[in-house]
Amino acid sequence: MSTTTILSLVLVAIILWFIFSYNRFISLVNQAKEAWADIAVQLKRRYDLIPNLVETVKGYATHESTVFEKVSEARAAAMGASNTTPATQVQAENQLTGALKSIFALSEAYPELKANQNFLQLQQELGDTEDKIQASRRFYNTTVMALNTALQSFPGNLIAALFRFKAMDLFELSSADAAAAEPVKVQF
Repeated sequence: MSTTTILSLVLVAIILWFIFSYNRFISLVNQAKEAWADIAVQLKRRYDLIPNLVETVKGYATHESTVFEKVSEARAAAMGASNTTPATQVQAENQLTGALKSIFALSEAYPELKANQNFLQLQQELGDTEDKIQASRRFYNTTVMALNTALQSFPGNLIAALFRFKAMDLFELSSADAAAAEPVKVQF
């Protein structure tokens, strides 16, 4: 083989590697965006279920207005954070999760409420939605981890820097949101 042929093959290999690497980053970024959209869909479902749950519980526990106010405020904050950064939305969602725990803890004090079919159905749907949110968060974190690893690995980091691909934030519970991870205490 001549030197020109060898240099041409090396150049073609380098060009193909650039194309493959660039397309891989585009694929990873799009997967992460899709995963974030899956979270948004499940959060929307959660936001739609919460007012129904609050109204059902209100009929049984009219004097517990602070619980309902906290849930409504947390829901509004979470909905308002939907167009912000993942970190801001994580914090708002964790506050909403904590507020929802207080509604379910409240149901323990009202046996009639625990037996109410509407409440049970809403509780089941919300529980199902929470499971789907957790699965969506895990999928998002998996895709973001793959993207971030590719961005930091050599030689992919050269392509990433050249085309200005950026690392994405994981969806995680921060130390400031540790209260959302603890059980709710309801006192009467």
